[in-house]
Amino acid sequence: MNFLQYVLAVATATMTLGASGTENRALPLEISSLSNRADLLSGGNALVEVRLPAKADPRSLRVRLNGKDVTAAFVAGDKTHRRGLLDQLAIGRNVIVARAKGARAAELVVTNAPRGGPVLAGPQVTPYVCATRAARAATATTAATNASGFSTEAVDAQCNIATEMSFFYRSTQAGCSMASPNPSPPATAPANACFKPYAVGAAVPVDLATITTDKGLQVPYIVRLERGVINRGIYEMAVLFDPAKPWSSGLAPQSTWNGKLEFVFGGSSGQARRQFRPASLWNHDAALAKGWLVATNSLIDASRNSNRAVMTDTVMMMKEDVIERYGPLKYTVGNGCSAGSMTALTITSTFPGLLDGLLISCALNDPESSNQESVDCGLLVEAYDKPRWRELMASGGYSLADANRKKAAINGHADHTACIGWYNSFGPNKLAGNFETVREVIPANRESGVITERSLPEPTNLCQLPVSQVFDPIKNPSGLRCSQWDHAVSVFGRRTDGAANSTRDNTGVQYGLKALVSGTIKPEEFVTLNEIIGGVNRDGFSVPERAVADTSALETAYRSGLMPDYKLVARVPILDFRGYDDSLTPPVANTGRTGLHQIWKSFANRERLVYATATAGNYAMWRYGISPKGFIPSDAMADEGFAVMDQWLANLSALNRGTLESRVLASRPATAADHCLLSTDAMQSTKVADPAACDADPLLRRGMSPREAAGGPLANDILKCRLKPVAAADYAPVELSATQLNRLRASFPDGVCDYNKPGVGAQPSWGVTSFASRPGGQPLPAAPVSTPR
Repeated sequence: MNFLQYVLAVATATMTLGASGTENRALPLEISSLSNRADLLSGGNALVEVRLPAKADPRSLRVRLNGKDVTAAFVAGDKTHRRGLLDQLAIGRNVIVARAKGARAAELVVTNAPRGGPVLAGPQVTPYVCATRAARAATATTAATNASGFSTEAVDAQCNIATEMSFFYRSTQAGCSMASPNPSPPATAPANACFKPYAVGAAVPVDLATITTDKGLQVPYIVRLERGVINRGIYEMAVLFDPAKPWSSGLAPQSTWNGKLEFVFGGSSGQARRQFRPASLWNHDAALAKGWLVATNSLIDASRNSNRAVMTDTVMMMKEDVIERYGPLKYTVGNGCSAGSMTALTITSTFPGLLDGLLISCALNDPESSNQESVDCGLLVEAYDKPRWRELMASGGYSLADANRKKAAINGHADHTACIGWYNSFGPNKLAGNFETVREVIPANRESGVITERSLPEPTNLCQLPVSQVFDPIKNPSGLRCSQWDHAVSVFGRRTDGAANSTRDNTGVQYGLKALVSGTIKPEEFVTLNEIIGGVNRDGFSVPERAVADTSALETAYRSGLMPDYKLVARVPILDFRGYDDSLTPPVANTGRTGLHQIWKSFANRERLVYATATAGNYAMWRYGISPKGFIPSDAMADEGFAVMDQWLANLSALNRGTLESRVLASRPATAADHCLLSTDAMQSTKVADPAACDADPLLRRGMSPREAAGGPLANDILKCRLKPVAAADYAPVELSATQLNRLRASFPDGVCDYNKPGVGAQPSWGVTSFASRPGGQPLPAAPVSTPR
């Protein structure tokens, strides 16, 4: 190198160092994912924002995705920020890099999962049978398929399919029907459907309604219905729409949408390995008319899927999709009855922030304790029909009415029939394999409690798969298992015997303890009952031994929030519509008929909140004994409640000081005050705010769970109790003989429940849990953030 070359080299190096120093002194750009956490994206899309510091030149902004220039996607924003919808994310790791003059470059690593899932829920159950254009019958080796309602077929094993759009309008016809306007064939829409098909470009229907949204816009009541598949579930999304205007992405939403989202969660319980259409309806008039987007998915219908981790994934993925393709959200409400209510409660705990408010009716508490009551009731119904119990009732000279009063006290219910409701509705749901008969108490036997066995036309199973593929303890011990825990084996894991780990347990439970202490049942009846009741084994059969939960499953349920952590539930406003469904033979018309959705469950939810946070101020309860819709609130009450929740969330959105829990309490409107409608109020129009007056009404008064009647807490949140020795003093003022005490010790060799101690495995939630790498899960780490380059 000569001298001139040396001087040029030094000068060049000095200039480079100077430029680098200037760049390093500049503030960096910031890249963020707006549609979901950067590490939880799905479907290949991401709504991304780049924020520019004051000295950055927005005209010079350049953005690359995995090395490809995607600057042209960033069309929205101003000189302080740019937003773009990226639609070519690879499966797995992706790198977004942004550069602009006057700012340091930045990088954000994002992770994308397939549209078919999963994200957090772990490996999906297989086989899984996609729906088809037309339903297909089962054969000996293939499962039946459901009609999908699509015009094309699924393109892969994840059931992905081309998204389809259709339009409906709200008719002004009086007395129209809110039944589904697009049911699954062979069903057809009612002739007087409130929502009718709308043909874009055709003459305007004479009965087209006009509405005013909550933004004050007066518009034709036309709804766009979008149908597609996310996470293997068929979804439906409906929102007010102007067919004459484009709406291609969340960067430019139509003015008819108010930015609010409602998920409708379906009830019941099922573990089918087949794809269904949603059971819940999209045509929620009170929401659509105000500009809300209403969303359903078959995998958030508990009758289609009982795995709440999969439900959480599904809600998260759908919410991301809404933000990317419809626009930013103000808030999201979960609406559900029965198992739909416990889905909403569970998701507030499994993934805080997915739901901002809950509208629940016929409320339950959570999947694990609800299964516990179902099993307890089944065991009790069977015990009452066993010879030893019947002999006791006969030798005591009790009338049938007297015997049934004893049953009601043991069950903790208003009468003995509610447990029959559980037994008839969900008895087969315990079974892990094929079954050919169903045991039930037919209506003619409700008073006697005699169980009959009914043969099915052919063997079946809860997986809804060919019997040749499914578990049978004798014929096919290695077949697929179909219990609710097997459906969530990615969450709970599997035992060495092939069964999934389970939270089912009744070790140490002294059924009828409170009935004994109160004098309703005699010591011999109490001792005999606990000798004969037994438990349910891994295969779902009643056996003489008590059930024993797997500690790992208990720990997983609590720490993942699947057994809800009510410190997290306290962060959302909740409005609970509580009707009467405490009996199969209700005392008046227009009340419940299942016996499943009992009043005590609402009070248990409140008790959990009080225990966790010292208040239940975020939990409003509207009670009613009579409704035109049975235990479901009347349309007028439901619509009022929807408006109240909207106001509560609007108030909450306007507050920005204090903890979220305190803001939820402070934003509760006066219209959300607790009240009841007395069953003596023929018009059901006078709101009563006095809790004592409400509690005195027999159709508003709470009962107990079988576990509370066995000495447990009202909260009913102990899945497996800790044990203590049998002690005579625990039965005071009742005295048991030495022989009876010894029989109890033989029935409870390890001891009886000590409800003064926390349940086995009970612990606070550790936050959002990922089951992607293993059952039991791992806490989700902090979200990725933009880093300077």
